[in-house]
Amino acid sequence: MNPSSLSPPGPSRRALLGAFAGAGALAAVGAAGCAAPSTGGAGRTRLRYWHLFGGGDGVNMAAMLDAFRAEHPDIHLEDATLEWGAPYYTKLGMAGAGGRAPEVAVLHMARLTGFAPGRLLNPFDLDLLAEHGVTPADFPENLWTRGAVEGRQYAVPLDTHPIVLYYNTDICERAGLLDGEGRIRPIEGREAFTEAIRAAGEVTGQPGLVIETLGADTVGPWRVFSTFYAQAGGTLLSADGSEITIDEPKMLDVLTYLRMLADEGLIVPRVDYQGTVGVFSAGETGLFLNGEWEVSTFTNTGLPFSMARVPNVFGSGAAQADCHSFVLPNQDGRGGATNEAAHAFVAWMLRNSVDWASGGHVPAYLPTLDEPDYLAMRPQSEYRGVIDEVALDPPAWFAGSASSMWLELGAVFSGVLIGTRTPRDAVDEARSRLEDLLQTPNPFGESA
Repeated sequence: MNPSSLSPPGPSRRALLGAFAGAGALAAVGAAGCAAPSTGGAGRTRLRYWHLFGGGDGVNMAAMLDAFRAEHPDIHLEDATLEWGAPYYTKLGMAGAGGRAPEVAVLHMARLTGFAPGRLLNPFDLDLLAEHGVTPADFPENLWTRGAVEGRQYAVPLDTHPIVLYYNTDICERAGLLDGEGRIRPIEGREAFTEAIRAAGEVTGQPGLVIETLGADTVGPWRVFSTFYAQAGGTLLSADGSEITIDEPKMLDVLTYLRMLADEGLIVPRVDYQGTVGVFSAGETGLFLNGEWEVSTFTNTGLPFSMARVPNVFGSGAAQADCHSFVLPNQDGRGGATNEAAHAFVAWMLRNSVDWASGGHVPAYLPTLDEPDYLAMRPQSEYRGVIDEVALDPPAWFAGSASSMWLELGAVFSGVLIGTRTPRDAVDEARSRLEDLLQTPNPFGESA
């Protein structure tokens, strides 16, 4: 995975659990979010853009920004890459609260609810976006509507980054799992998935599947659980994010299945995030469940692999995901040339998102999905159909990438995979932790 853009390993994220403010963060924002003139010299419009992309994503983003600059000599684009996770969102929130934020920023869509739209964020001018060739009809309805609050559009999706199935083509061919075109055969149901894992393991003499099971900041177990629970039709919270709606039989069913995989030695035991990448890179296992952002890692190693949607194990093709989206952080008196430049920038990035897709993310801008350059991009285009079945986090301030919910529930489900919790205990503990999160006030308050 691209550690800087999605879920970096290491203890810092847990230490920052729930952190949205602090003297150090405020000082950083004071320096980075200072009010700026609307021009960047020689009559050019100054446009400031904050994002959190590092690694391969950072390289792709830098190339896109250079291309934008070349095509827009009248705009002086200044970009800043900030530290992924809680530090980024702390700085972005404090900048918006002070009304002295950058013109454009990146936000994980599932975190929108916690960002007090209307107070920390300004809405997009849809007419202005349309002038630059981008309209609501250009996006999957579920992703577009998730960016709206009380009828106003506060987030415009750039992509969706779902969990997918990586597979070693050499191992899977020997296991009889590939079709005549070298793609993994359709897998439907838990028995078929279990047998596919077993077949891959028989080729290597080791567990056939690797997933993250432990670590200082374990979110892999959350991603896998969330995928299968969504496939079963389960929910955690009500549509407004105010009440717990856990379906205990479905949750227990999913967790029992995951525990069975561990107990029968079908998954690699006790492995953290970086360990999973290493195991699959070394050709030690045939199957790997993880986010699509590791495509560059395996491509660069020359590993014989491909990617597919997560199989329908529990009743649908749903896959846990989040979306990188563009937002307009709150500025006092937003408008004029800088605001128009911000809309032009967002529209250009979307219309050119085929370049962004090389890092594995599925473009949210639907016209890109039909571009020949994207369709020729393998394996990145192989799982594009998931865009209609992505399972975003429930709308709550404590949900979304790098969120309290990921860390809290990830730790609970990790216990199931490594044998320190029973599935029944995990259901009870997950409910208890969700209750605590619901009772914790949003550090940024409610929307205006």
